[in-house]
This record gives sequence, structure tokens and C-alpha cells, in this order.
Amino acid sequence: MATAKSKKSNTANTNFEETLWDTANKLRGSVESSEYKHVVLSLIFLKFISDKFEDKRQALIDGGMGDFVDQVEFYMQDNVFYLPEEACWSFIKKNMKQDDIAVKIDTALHTVEKNNPSLKGALPENYFSRLGLVTSKLASLIDTINNIDTAASECEMTEEDLVGRVYEYFLGKFASSEGKGGGEFYTPKSVVALIAEMIEPFKGKIYDPCCGSGGMFVQSLKFIDSHKGNRKNIAIYGQEYTNTTYKLAKMNLAVRGISGNLGEVAGDSFFKDQHPDLKADFIMANPPFNQKQWRSDSELVDDGRWAGFDIPPTGNANYAWIMHMISKLSENGTAGFVLANGSMSSNTGGEGAIRQKIIEQDLVDCMIALPGQLFYTTQIPVCLWFITKNKKEDSERGYRNRQGETLFIDAREIGSMISRTNKELTTDDIAGITRTYHAWRGEKTDADGNELESYEDVAGYSKSASLEDIKVNDFVLTPGRYVGAAEIEDDGIPFEVKMKELSKTLYSQMEQAEELDKAIRQNLEVLGYVE
Repeated sequence: MATAKSKKSNTANTNFEETLWDTANKLRGSVESSEYKHVVLSLIFLKFISDKFEDKRQALIDGGMGDFVDQVEFYMQDNVFYLPEEACWSFIKKNMKQDDIAVKIDTALHTVEKNNPSLKGALPENYFSRLGLVTSKLASLIDTINNIDTAASECEMTEEDLVGRVYEYFLGKFASSEGKGGGEFYTPKSVVALIAEMIEPFKGKIYDPCCGSGGMFVQSLKFIDSHKGNRKNIAIYGQEYTNTTYKLAKMNLAVRGISGNLGEVAGDSFFKDQHPDLKADFIMANPPFNQKQWRSDSELVDDGRWAGFDIPPTGNANYAWIMHMISKLSENGTAGFVLANGSMSSNTGGEGAIRQKIIEQDLVDCMIALPGQLFYTTQIPVCLWFITKNKKEDSERGYRNRQGETLFIDAREIGSMISRTNKELTTDDIAGITRTYHAWRGEKTDADGNELESYEDVAGYSKSASLEDIKVNDFVLTPGRYVGAAEIEDDGIPFEVKMKELSKTLYSQMEQAEELDKAIRQNLEVLGYVE
């Protein structure tokens, strides 16, 4: 049960997020919804890094090192960005009612990027000036963002934690308000959390070839923090095709103090792979669903990523993404990713043949069918694929030998509606699925040390299938093919008693039908419609 203090903290935090969102919404009249997220998030970012810079600067002065306050290296060693005066939030706040405030913000962002090589390509260029923002509305937004530190104090949180939560809140709200376009940068938090809890990325290299705004990385770090792991044991690699989303990702990581290699620029993972030699221990991804015409017939025909399989069709990139991720896995690596349901059964363009080879190479660890309405971009149900390079016994992780087996989970009936059109997986939903998987893998306890029951198939929900089972089903990976129908719970009422009650109800309904027929005939006769 939450204490009065925790309730107050949660309320303060929520109220601040909503207040900031309401203030940002006032810009809607003059800024396209797809663009104003960059206005808001850029300002939040500038406020956050400026506060960190000022704190470090004051610490140097208080420590008798005032002569070094302009030495960039003294800030970099503590993962703090160095800011000249014209890039500081205090300067922006002081000039927020000036007609040229948009120019000053653009200058500040440019200066920050120029002085901090790790932020190269992360911040908008001449964004505020180009949009022609109304000064009064922009000043109001700056004023609200200025209260982040006050809100953090009221919530009894660190400013970094609150900024991270605000960022996450805004990305979700923007994705919801933008509908289909929002999915380009945002994967629902509950889906990302499920993938993280499944693959447990405690130690090694994490890769996302289509990282959007960086949600997979953030959730990976949250997983590590919540299970008392060490962030230093993780290295992050990613890539994003859309330039504006690439900037969102770099800012999203920076406000959380996460360093990662997202490549030098935004780029297509198929045609401009910026991590060509990477072998990742964990891959988490949400590739674009059913991406059409992603290459021409003559492009990438002899690409090494298709070795051992077949060339993926030009009309749908689903299997190109799968093979790309398989090629990036380390010897014992595991990948968890979202795809459209069609990927589990399609035979179009040779996809069935590629899927068969993936299955015959014993790479498919687990398949999960999820409910519909989880994504802002589509109402259709989606699935999760889990690929692993090694199903052998792993004493370090407590895994039993699952060679030649694949776990199928049908989770289409779970989840709770959070709005008229969208659903999310609850904490209990996620725990139920992950406990099933980790028990199947042979683990005795979960990531928190809680004891797991031995795995058993559950009709209508989960099934451990052999390669032969999958072959009999024409190499289709749809969980419903394997889990069967759920057992009907016995209510304890004898069959004879049920039949008597049902017969009595049926006879009563038949008598009512006869009375209705008579009344209808009489009304028709009164109207002159006689046989």
C-alpha cells in the first residue's frame, strides 16, 4: 500500500508532466504536431544539461578550483557537457520575452553541439527560427520548463529521474497524438519492458538496428537498475534511419546519462551499416512493419547477411530485418524483436523458405502472440520473436538444454485498455509471460531471486514444441497452431442437472416465441394482410 508521502510524490510528478504537456499544446496552432515535439524536448534537454553544468561549475569554485571553470575536460570527466554563457539556460530564461528568443535558442543549441563532440548531430539546427514561433507562447513554455527542478524536489526525485520520466511521458503522448507517424520513433513501454525481462540484458553489448528514440536502450538500463545490476557491464550500439528521430535518440540517452554508439549520422541499416563488425550479446528491436520496396531487385543480392538462407523479397523487409539481426548476434547471443503477425506464416516472395531454414538451424527460441491495440500505429495484433544462437545447457545462467525445441505462448487475451483505442500489458501480464519462459529455459529463480515452478504446457496458453511438430505444421510459427484450446473449467454441476435447466429454459423461450407469432399474425390481420 502506498504511503501518504509516496502518493503525494506521484501526484506532484504527474501534475508537472500534465502541466508541461498542456503548455506545450498551446504551440499546436503555429507548429505541426510532428515538429513541436522537437521544440519541447530540445528545451527540456537544454535546461537539464545547463543545470548539470552550473552545478559542476559551482562545485569547482567551492572546491578552490575557480581557475579551471572554463576547462572543458573538468566537466567531461564527470559526464557533464560544457556550456558557454550564451548557451546556458539562465541566459535563455533572461531573454525569453525578447523578439529574437528563437534565434538565441538556436544559437545556444548550436554552441552546445560545437563544444561537445559526443553531441554531434544530436540537436536541431535553426529549428526555432524556421518555425516562426509566437514569442509569448514560447516564453510560457520556457517558464514552465524552468520549474523542472522545483517539481523534482516536490516529487522527492533527482532532476535526472524526473527529466527522464518527462521525456518518456512526452514521447508516448506525441506518439499517441500523431497516430501512425508516431510509431516511427516510439515503441509502447510495456512491449519494450517485456522484451527486456525476457532476454535479461545484464552484461554485454546491446544492439538495436532501428532504434527510434532509444526506448529499447532506456528500458534495458531500467531492467539493470531494477534488478540491482551494474550499468558499466553494458555497451550500447544502435542506428536510426530518420534524422530527426536520430536526434531524439541521442538527446534521450544524454538526459539519462547514457553513453552509446548510434553511428556518426542517421542511416539505413541495410545500405549504410555503421556497425559492420559488431557481434551483439543482446538485440532488441521494433523494425518497421511490412516495409515495402526497401531495395530494388538488383541491390544487396550478394549481401553476406543472407548467407545460409535466401535473398529476402523486395516487397517486404520483415525477413531482411530478421537475417540482419541474426548476422549481428554473438556466439551465445539472443534477440527479441517485434514483427507483424504475417511474418509467422507468410510464404510470399520466398519468406516461407527462409523461415524454414531459420527453424531448421534451430534458431527460434520462443514465439509470443500479443493482443491487438498495443501500438499507436496499428490496431492489428503483433508478435514477438526470440532468436538465440545457443540453446545448449548454460550452467552460468541456469539454462537447461532446449536444443530442437521452441516455446510458443499465446498471449492474445491479456492486456488492459488504457484508452478508447489502446491497450497495454500490465506488470502482472509481463511477469506471467516471463516466468513461463524462464521456467521453460530451466531457471530455478527469476531475476529477483524468486523461485520458479517447473515448466508444464498449459492448454490454450503455452506449448513446448519440437522441430518435428513445427515441420508437421508446415514451418508456421503461429502459437495458436501449437497451444491448442484452453481447457473448460469444470463448475461441478452434473451434466443431467445442466440439461434439465437448459431444456426448461429452451421450452420457455419456445412458448414465448409462439405467443409472439400469434400477436404478429393478429396485427397483420388488423392491417388487412390476410393469407
